[in-house]
Amino acid sequence: MKAVSARARWFSVCLIVLAFTVVVCRVRAQQSSAQVPAPTIRVTTHMVLVDVVVTEKQGKPATGLHPEDFVIEENGKVQKIATFVPAGENAPTSAPPLPPGIYSNRPQYRSPGPATVMLLDAINTPFKDQSYARRQMLRFIQEQYKPGQRMAVFTLTGPLNELQDFTTDPQILHTALQRYIPRPQEFAIAGQPTTSIAGGNPTAPSTVTAMDPATAPASGGSSTLGPGMAQLVDSVQQALQSFEGAQAAYAEDQRAILTLNALNSLARILGGLPGRKNLIWVTGNLPFSLIPENRNMTDAELTESLPSLQVHSVEQHAAGNQAAMFRQSHAGEIRETAARLASGEVAIYPIDARGLSISTAIDSQETMREMARETGGRAYVNQNEVRMGVERAFEDQSATYTLGYYPENKKYDGKYRQLKVKVKRDGVDVQSRRGYFAIDPTQMKDYNPSQELASALVDVAPATLVTFRAQAKPSANGKLGVDFLVDADTLSTEDSSNGGKKFSVSFFAALYSATGKMLKNESIRANPSVKAEDYKQILQHGMMVHMDLDQLAEAKDLRLAVRDDRTGYVGTINAPVPAH
Repeated sequence: MKAVSARARWFSVCLIVLAFTVVVCRVRAQQSSAQVPAPTIRVTTHMVLVDVVVTEKQGKPATGLHPEDFVIEENGKVQKIATFVPAGENAPTSAPPLPPGIYSNRPQYRSPGPATVMLLDAINTPFKDQSYARRQMLRFIQEQYKPGQRMAVFTLTGPLNELQDFTTDPQILHTALQRYIPRPQEFAIAGQPTTSIAGGNPTAPSTVTAMDPATAPASGGSSTLGPGMAQLVDSVQQALQSFEGAQAAYAEDQRAILTLNALNSLARILGGLPGRKNLIWVTGNLPFSLIPENRNMTDAELTESLPSLQVHSVEQHAAGNQAAMFRQSHAGEIRETAARLASGEVAIYPIDARGLSISTAIDSQETMREMARETGGRAYVNQNEVRMGVERAFEDQSATYTLGYYPENKKYDGKYRQLKVKVKRDGVDVQSRRGYFAIDPTQMKDYNPSQELASALVDVAPATLVTFRAQAKPSANGKLGVDFLVDADTLSTEDSSNGGKKFSVSFFAALYSATGKMLKNESIRANPSVKAEDYKQILQHGMMVHMDLDQLAEAKDLRLAVRDDRTGYVGTINAPVPAH
């Protein structure tokens, strides 16, 4: 992006006590009876937040628990609870509507209540199963959706799309789901055959003999082809099989990459909202688990590895090899995605779109269970009424306690750390995520902040990891003036030489045409070093930056972003260009 000159940056960047002439006070969560505070500053410390769902045997929320009722262990060592939010108190306080021309990605404007997201996964789900799942979701909205429940609906049809932003209106949700039309799988592998065991015949013509020395090669009738022609036919068949295998491997890899990108987008969109976020993932298959070093094999990998199978399809050979290769080659990206989801308190509820069926995909269902266990959600597989899984996700919101602690192990080495939570009350069920990767976002290797910003700017909903307000209006000099007011407690800092704090923040503004083409962009980088007393004022009232853009008649949309340059966290806002 085009950077503003150093002189312009000097006059444009200012830290102020008043914001838009109105003092903005941050809403603080109430302290518990045990005087353990709720978390307020999210990214400046290595605090680990763990959401714990505690229910009675009948599934009812277990209420009245206090910090002293919980014990949390990391790798077997008890940790001291530093922050605590009781069940039902994690929602941000709703705010009055913003004045005209002012926009915000703050939680109270994005989702003033427990956040639940439904993801309808078309790229990993066969067409017929998409139709079944859609009918089940419509029935849930009609029959079981309760007033006050807040949900957004996204679809994964290649890129991530937003079908409906957060709403509590069941009629709006019902209309949105009716608009969703099931579609053929993107990058679908053509008809995988049913593989027979020990002497059976494959149900598809494109097969190769299994590499099992205990199994005799498949016998065929006598050939009337001459040696030269037979060799030519064999070469053609091998070339065709190689092409089909490469095509299948490419499709498998593309679906996995698109799924990984969607999870990263959702982590940016949901990560800044306080408390537990439930992601209801309606899918026919998960292409990977979040623990690449310790996981179950996919269907294709399992089929590829079983020595007793007499024949494998070309697609199965390719997909099995590719699934293993994807886990190996993308292990670092999977770990980073898992860390973002854990930091953002996103719990995944995989719902098998196939419903109750005689399925041989046992390992894909186990991957769904593994995904749920790893994030603190629940998997709903091989069930006739998949809508019941959606209802349970909403019920868990009211039974969620949030614990925060500073790990005794201060070395953030990227390794996996196991978590275990115990509750000192008999007869309760305890559910929480099983661990996290100790990844410091400021120390990530090969991290590309420009790519992260570019991805956030094209996300279908605002990123919330850095929250701010913005106002755009024409100025007297013919420019479009943009004012940013950033919530400083969503920014990281480092100690400065004067005993205060130093920020490192970048501000971006881009104008887009009605067709989505970027027309103009500007950027400013601010690295202020402030004294301790000034830092307190900035935390309380925010950081303000002004930017001017050239006005363009064809510009229709304004996209704004603020990036914490130390962590790479981004917040974004989309707004219409004001008339001039």
